[in-house]
Amino acid sequence: MPNDALDSDLAQIRSSYVRDRYAFVPGEKMVRIVQALGATDEDLDRLVTVSDALESDPTLPFRKTRTGRFGFDPVAMEVRRLEFQPFMLSTEDDFVRHDAGKVRVFDEIRDDLQLNTALKALFVFKFLVFDGMTIEHRPKLDYDSDRWVCTLLNVRTTTDGDLIGEPALEGVHSDGVDHTMTTYLGSQNMTEDSAVTFLHEMDESNGTRWHDTDPKLVRARAQHRDFLDTCLIVDHELKHSVSTLYAADPERPATRDLLAFLTRKPVAEGHHSREFDSAAPHPAMPMTVPLRALGGTTRVG
Repeated sequence: MPNDALDSDLAQIRSSYVRDRYAFVPGEKMVRIVQALGATDEDLDRLVTVSDALESDPTLPFRKTRTGRFGFDPVAMEVRRLEFQPFMLSTEDDFVRHDAGKVRVFDEIRDDLQLNTALKALFVFKFLVFDGMTIEHRPKLDYDSDRWVCTLLNVRTTTDGDLIGEPALEGVHSDGVDHTMTTYLGSQNMTEDSAVTFLHEMDESNGTRWHDTDPKLVRARAQHRDFLDTCLIVDHELKHSVSTLYAADPERPATRDLLAFLTRKPVAEGHHSREFDSAAPHPAMPMTVPLRALGGTTRVG
């Protein structure tokens, strides 16, 4: 993709995101964008199967998950891998579930994902879209800081004869961050009406099941169906929910693989994750990516 075409695509997506507070980017366009940002064909192919190596989730039996923490540094213009920390979402984050407020310990994302050039390009893409936006501030986050913290989740949800897979068991929720981005990697045996994402106004009640929500409070809906379909949400201005994963052939498991990039400012004093917010680099799995598009572009719009 020529640089002017890349700049045009990024500017259009950013404009939509700023105006609507969400944006959905079809996978075909995302493939072109990440290739222009350095993703190789080989690494795009590897991204399709990276979820095969996931481990069990600490609290959800129908899910396998790995996580990693990454730090956006706009001054140095780079994103780097941060050291492992436990993970917690609470009711203060608009997250209502049986494990809300519990400290969760996930297996870590490994080099097979973090060194993938397509993943690196997705980090650059996200930064170029949200950098410099004015957003509603969350309580107890440090908006005086230049830095951003991104928790990356690689998730496989499964429905089989024993388990019903819920991509968002918590119902209507927010992710406790400033900018959420979800990127679809693929699925097996998933029905066409599975895993629809609904975007809700903030007046919708937390924890409401997707099928019980007020239609008047639904801002938009989207569905991740094609490789690299990507949705961005200003997380403290719109809530979201996701419908159930159903198996097309009930005799075989259905799976759905996703990357979720949960990005926020560092926490401030009094935040429930204050002790889990180290900015130290990862001692065993270092990774650094320049936050620059081809041709030296660092800002869009």
